[in-house]
Amino acid sequence: MRAVVTRVKHASVTIEGTVTGQIGKGYLVLLGVGPNDTEETAVKLADKICNLRVFEDENGKMNLSLEQAGGSLLVISQFTLFADTSSRRPGFSGAAKPDLAVPLYEKFMARCRERGFEVEHGEFGAEMGVESLNDGPVTILFDTEKP
Repeated sequence: MRAVVTRVKHASVTIEGTVTGQIGKGYLVLLGVGPNDTEETAVKLADKICNLRVFEDENGKMNLSLEQAGGSLLVISQFTLFADTSSRRPGFSGAAKPDLAVPLYEKFMARCRERGFEVEHGEFGAEMGVESLNDGPVTILFDTEKP
């Protein structure tokens, strides 16, 4: 799995002119699923992101977790994170097919909810408009295939 996690002051997703998910302070998570990912991968990545300490403490240091900051997550499926950019026109055959990707996307969000977080989301495969006010900006890349 690959994820781009941005600390935000607020974020929302719109589908066909309707806001379908929105959060205040928290993480905007763009989540891509690869063909070798499993439920274990989804759980480990969810735990890692939920434990990430990038919110500022009373001394201005990035030391607080999402829970300590009282934040939420907006999770957007993003198969383009597996783009092959070896040519000018990216290819996306490296992304998992929907029959694997959808359940793992759902598992990732379920794990975040199990940990007590509010999780808003887009719609897998839909044309979405995503808006956010980045905080910092702080953006972290995750790739479960890299240590």
